[in-house]
Amino acid sequence: MRQCVRLVVGVVFLAVSAVASPAAAQGPGVRAGVSVDPDQFYVGGHFETSPLVDRVYFRPNVEVGFGDDVTTVAVNLEAIYKVPLKGRSGTSFYMGGGPAINIYDRDRGTDTEGGLNLLAGLEFGKVFVEVKGGVFDSPDLKIGVGYTFR
Repeated sequence: MRQCVRLVVGVVFLAVSAVASPAAAQGPGVRAGVSVDPDQFYVGGHFETSPLVDRVYFRPNVEVGFGDDVTTVAVNLEAIYKVPLKGRSGTSFYMGGGPAINIYDRDRGTDTEGGLNLLAGLEFGKVFVEVKGGVFDSPDLKIGVGYTFR
């Protein structure tokens, strides 16, 4: 399991390094929340890039879930499209998604599965609230909050 986690973290680091450019709008962040199927509490980290194109950002993240007799490591390579809310400075609605690599560590062994996430959220400056739905072998639903250091 530790070798898989190291490999996944290395892949995410390389992906972020490839698209990262110096700008005030980008930065690392933290996140936490709950998921359904498996029923877990998760914590993690992310990195948000500067806009790749108009209002589209790359926000890869790693989430580690605990509970339901399984430990989950999810590597999510997600892009988001932000829509600023009129009359509310620094507040935006966003939606997006992307592929996922999910590592499930159970008593009977470790499984690595591919998945796909679709998400939507509200961002209030550096803080965001997000709902994420998974298809294929991703958790069915995640609800979380996060903070991006910019």
